[in-house]
Amino acid sequence: MKVLANDGISKSGINQLEKNGFNVITDKVEQNDLIEYINNEKIEVILVRSATQVRKDIIDQCSSIKIIGRGGVGMDNIDVEYAKSKGILVINTPAASSQSVAELVMAHLFNISRFVYDSNREMPGNGHENFKVLKKKYAKGVELRGKTLGIIGFGRIGQFTAKYAIGAGMKIIAFDPFIENVNLNIDIADQNINLNIKTNSFDELLENSDFISLHVPMPKDGKAVLASNEFNKMKNGVRIVNAARGGVINEDDLISAINNEKVAAAALDVFVGEPKPRKDLLSNNKISLTPHIGAATNEAQDRIGLELADKIIAFYNQ
Repeated sequence: MKVLANDGISKSGINQLEKNGFNVITDKVEQNDLIEYINNEKIEVILVRSATQVRKDIIDQCSSIKIIGRGGVGMDNIDVEYAKSKGILVINTPAASSQSVAELVMAHLFNISRFVYDSNREMPGNGHENFKVLKKKYAKGVELRGKTLGIIGFGRIGQFTAKYAIGAGMKIIAFDPFIENVNLNIDIADQNINLNIKTNSFDELLENSDFISLHVPMPKDGKAVLASNEFNKMKNGVRIVNAARGGVINEDDLISAINNEKVAAAALDVFVGEPKPRKDLLSNNKISLTPHIGAATNEAQDRIGLELADKIIAFYNQ
């Protein structure tokens, strides 16, 4: 039973699979060569992250595939329903990376509230000669405590983000069309705190948030969740973090909102057109940037690998 982990898998995941008789292949196969490779090697399980796509052509032409696994949450790069219609099991790891993504969001929230991202760009070249100038430039930061964080999408990642933000003293407004209220269980310094969070309307969130974080998949209609109409409803000087999916924010409208100072700063971990995001986003001095690393911690990758392995083993043992 051959498993192709085309975008990699943790050592713990490999060990778990190999103990149960699977042959795990971690060689990277280029997208255009996948069909031939899968058929030649008789691959039964293909595991991907966000780089490799498993579309209808692969599903139709590779009859050996029994399982398609996504290391992470979003499955925009897989034709999920079509695969299921062909009797293929499609799995992902929704619980494994939630904490890691939430921690990156918090890093960006601190980052964009105190200009750390831009200071890191400026200090190496200009800090020696223009220290006082830069000190004045970054003198108008804001504190997170007491501010309102609007969380769009209140699933696992959104809830983890809320826990961290509450720990930082922030107020929470959440929107999720599928969730009315959530009982958050927060462990802080050996103490357990329970908070009930009721979700609000989308417009209430837009109008009352000082910071906004997105935790939603790309809508099926392909329309951005935040575009010019939504930016117009926000507070002046709002700060926005997107560690969900490139495209849930209209990038043209985001740049316009930054230019007209509706948005004070933004943080992006995901982009339209990955792995080649547009250059005007990358060079904008009001955007904090990371290259889609929300789940890229050692701990999350271990959990992802083990969760995938357990689901694959369970399928073959049923």
